[in-house]
Amino acid sequence: METITLKTNMHCESCINTMKLALKSINNIAEISFNMNHPEKLAIISGNDLDRIGILSAFTKAGYSAKEYIGPAFEFEEYKIPKSLFWKNLTNWKRASFNTLNCLIGCSLGDFGMIIFLQAYYPDTSMLWQMILAIIAGLSTSVALESSILRVREQFDWALAFKTALSMSFISMIGMEIAMNTTDFMITGGKASFNTYMYWLALIPAMIAGFLLPLPYNYYKLQKFNKSCH
Repeated sequence: METITLKTNMHCESCINTMKLALKSINNIAEISFNMNHPEKLAIISGNDLDRIGILSAFTKAGYSAKEYIGPAFEFEEYKIPKSLFWKNLTNWKRASFNTLNCLIGCSLGDFGMIIFLQAYYPDTSMLWQMILAIIAGLSTSVALESSILRVREQFDWALAFKTALSMSFISMIGMEIAMNTTDFMITGGKASFNTYMYWLALIPAMIAGFLLPLPYNYYKLQKFNKSCH
């Protein structure tokens, strides 16, 4: 059995999940491991008669760089962030805000689109079903938007882009959906009065609530586990 060690530009658990899926199509791979604590973000691949070109191509197609690495692949001790500084990483706050905004755009398209559709064509739909259908629509459009971004920006194929988007935090998206729908209901009473400016103004605080509620959670994941690939 031979082993190939590659230095990469991967950085998080979502990257690892993406590459595990991408490498499944490569023959003769027996074991795949990743060392994100190493400065070179190593991918360690073992098997018989490994297809080096195919492996490197899989990284390229998934949007990552990979080169063979010759050197110690031992585990570096993980850096522990002092508790007093945990919530003070401005870079990660900016990154978490950008990720949350992407999710908010995707959720809002489906969420408010469904509410407008139901009020226009099925006005007798109960409030409970309006919220359930709006949440489902919002989650669907968020995953669809993220899949499209990964397809265009990272050059993923559609199947890999969809699986990667689907693996992203549903806890964050569901929290966002609940915050938006609850805020909108509290202001409008659940009725879409398209001819009144108050209905359209209610979308602003609803979207602000949808942005703020999951933001600390997204920051926490990014800061503690470095989980983010938006």
